[in-house]
Amino acid sequence: MPAKILKIAVPVPLYKCFDYLPAKDTQESVIAGSRVIVPFGKRQLVGIVIAELQQSDIAVSKLKSVIQLLPQPLPAELLDLLQWAASYYQHPLGETLNHALPALLRQVDQKQLLASCWQLSELGQQQEPATLTRAPRQAELLRQLLAQPKGMDKTQLDQLDFNWRDSLRALEKKHWVIRLSQQQAGALHQPALSVSAKPELNTEQTDCVERVANSLDQFQAFLLDGITGSGKTEVYLQLTEQVLLKNQQSLILVPEINLTPQLISRFEQRFSVPIAVLHSGLNNSQRLLAWQQARDNQVKIIIGTRSALFTPLAQPGLIIIDEEHDSSYKQQDNFRYHARDLALVRAKRLNIPLLMGSATPSLESLFNCQQGRYQRLQLRHRAGLASPPAIQLLDARRKPMQQGLSGHLLEAIRETVASGSQVLLFLNRRGYAPTLLCHECGWVMPCPRCDARLTYHHYRQLMRCHHCGHESRPPESCPQCQCTELVNIGIGTERLEQHLKQLFPEQTISRIDSDTTSRKGSLDKKLAEAHSGEADILIGTQMLAKGHDFPHLTLVGILDVDSSLFSSDFRAPEFMAQQLIQVAGRAGRADKPGRVIIQTHHPQHPLLQTLLQHGYAEFAKTALAERQLASFPPYSALALLRAEASQAHLAVKFLEQAFSRLSPYQPAVELFGPFPSPMERRAGRYRHQLLIQSNSRAALQQCMNQVIHTLVDLPDANKVRWSIDIDPQSMF
Repeated sequence: MPAKILKIAVPVPLYKCFDYLPAKDTQESVIAGSRVIVPFGKRQLVGIVIAELQQSDIAVSKLKSVIQLLPQPLPAELLDLLQWAASYYQHPLGETLNHALPALLRQVDQKQLLASCWQLSELGQQQEPATLTRAPRQAELLRQLLAQPKGMDKTQLDQLDFNWRDSLRALEKKHWVIRLSQQQAGALHQPALSVSAKPELNTEQTDCVERVANSLDQFQAFLLDGITGSGKTEVYLQLTEQVLLKNQQSLILVPEINLTPQLISRFEQRFSVPIAVLHSGLNNSQRLLAWQQARDNQVKIIIGTRSALFTPLAQPGLIIIDEEHDSSYKQQDNFRYHARDLALVRAKRLNIPLLMGSATPSLESLFNCQQGRYQRLQLRHRAGLASPPAIQLLDARRKPMQQGLSGHLLEAIRETVASGSQVLLFLNRRGYAPTLLCHECGWVMPCPRCDARLTYHHYRQLMRCHHCGHESRPPESCPQCQCTELVNIGIGTERLEQHLKQLFPEQTISRIDSDTTSRKGSLDKKLAEAHSGEADILIGTQMLAKGHDFPHLTLVGILDVDSSLFSSDFRAPEFMAQQLIQVAGRAGRADKPGRVIIQTHHPQHPLLQTLLQHGYAEFAKTALAERQLASFPPYSALALLRAEASQAHLAVKFLEQAFSRLSPYQPAVELFGPFPSPMERRAGRYRHQLLIQSNSRAALQQCMNQVIHTLVDLPDANKVRWSIDIDPQSMF
């Protein structure tokens, strides 16, 4: 009887699987999707069984055996989806499967599956770290645990910059900390003791719910195109109720972690069922537990960010993609998938509906509606008594400005806070000042590793690169002319906050950007202050641009749109229009009317004029016509081959070799490049790219399927880092 041979995908950057023999002396059956520990060179890795073979191209005597068959296989439905995704996005299968597994299921050391989680006891939650003056490490550990009410596992504790074990034992002796098993720690949001009544839907909302509900138990893609504040979340809630009545599961994706608390709160208030949550803020044990509970049908509602798409579903009923236009759904490194597009494939395979919602739908989704692939649902009116905000375009030319604020906008801020309402000032540039300039010779401080300038951060007295993370102290004099008069040019959120505190000393001002929300729990706290109205003036970057509902907010000031109006990326106008509409939509969402003031030095710019006079729908119509003329997506398919190296000529040479491999497929595909990336040097490495375009997605895929695995054999492949991006969302 011939020996069984297992085809196994191993998490390495190679476009092939490997043949192994089953584990010695084992009688267990090995199914596709089984997790196994295999020897790979000098390492041991967790691989996934793809198939059982009758023969191998390698002599059986030379094949290695599986070391161990592991429990908790990858469900067959997910295995099939990920095999398709690896093929479409041209990514090694082993790495693709590895990406979809919870971290603890990827590790060879299976003991960590039973790892403990440490959590503050009720007594510990009442303690103040400041009282531990003689035990600073205990104080810091207490602070960390206070910020993590669900507890911390060993992986998280190991990230602390001190030996935490002695401090933890000390806190345990005081009965301030308790040790829980993974199962006890949990990842569920427990149901509320009482649930809120569902509001009465308006006619548009009722029609949307009925049309999707009529398609439950069959595949259909829906685009819920609803203006900001029109009640899209209520549509999600009532459809989830319909799915619960069928004893099925709903998977809801949101683009970013900062949108999850508010959405979770809405679902908790409505449904008396546990809710599983999956995002990067959870520890490894919590993520695994949520994954298992969804797989075992212990939870009916799963809410998460991009990677939650790979959660196994025992009884799938509906997938919802909130803010479907958001670029955060596109993974920008390693396995470069798009969660929205892959959700469409998964819903079709599961034969369930997919609902995608947005106030500013992507041009691709609008195009798919035109082609009849999606059904378009529209909400044209705000829910309840709310009305759309009045938008004013303010010509900033020749007007005196105070730290980026015009006199007109300042007066509007004063009137708003005096009336007891809330203000949001949007500036998508964190830090104090974007440029440090020599007043004598004009020198500006560059990043030594990127083609970018360093940003000044006043609070930490640091110059920082927002692209590679390089940090240095500000120089005392200009390195070119030795002049000591160095000035900060431009304005960031930190500088704006400082200025507003001087102008409005009686008001509470809250800055929400990645600098102020880096500590655990800080973002939730600031969003709670914003939602309650405790903060009078909000200063925010794109973190506040979408999805948030601030009932006291009536004025939005957009300080600088000009830097986004001109870009070499063909998607830039779409992204800019979406951002403007989303930010403006934060104003006047309750019973108070809202207004938006947009400052610009280019008031006649066609994008701004189209948006203000005709709205996003007309802009999208015009933008699609321009894309068609230029043969850009969605009227063509793109792939971007990127290469980076310590020397520019190495990246160029590799791409030239790749060009020669791709050339035989012309004219079915068109090749452009190699050319430098818009930021050629980043983190000390030079980046170039080759654009592959085709009017036929099938032709592009056929070309890439034939060529991609041969690129590793190019003469200069081992001298560069290279990657392929199918359907790139950014040309950077």
